[in-house]
Amino acid sequence: MPFKANYGQDPRMGFEVRKKRKYKGAEKFVMKMKDIQDKEKAVLGKVQEEMKKYADRKRVEINEYKVGDLVILSTKDLRYQMIGRRIEKLMERFVGPYKVKKIVLANTVELELSSTIKIHPVVNVSRICRYIEQVKGQRKEQLTLVIIEGCYESPKKE
Repeated sequence: MPFKANYGQDPRMGFEVRKKRKYKGAEKFVMKMKDIQDKEKAVLGKVQEEMKKYADRKRVEINEYKVGDLVILSTKDLRYQMIGRRIEKLMERFVGPYKVKKIVLANTVELELSSTIKIHPVVNVSRICRYIEQVKGQRKEQLTLVIIEGCYESPKKE
């Protein structure tokens, strides 16, 4: 079908004899070709819409960030760039918060990073999340270590 849609005839097998004369049904041929191409264009448009629908299922809207917003940075791809945090198993999933210094593009921002992270400050928005402060009364309390006879014991709340 694609060969016929492009050329208006079935492919030659190599043993047909070509006739050298003017084709009387040229107008009929042109109309037939336009009909075939219109049908193919409609089918391709329908298939394109279906493909777009399935491709867009996993896409999400990107967050709009402004200069000065607080964000947290994913540590998913920062294994060796984090100084002093070599154990991946115990490493935080996100670090921060960091301020957005500049909006480079709609999907990239420049962050004010600390000196412990040795990466380029311009990151994709897929690697950051908006920082949400904890609710009052839910602050994490720092626990103190209790030393008994030179050994460490589990921390207790004061």
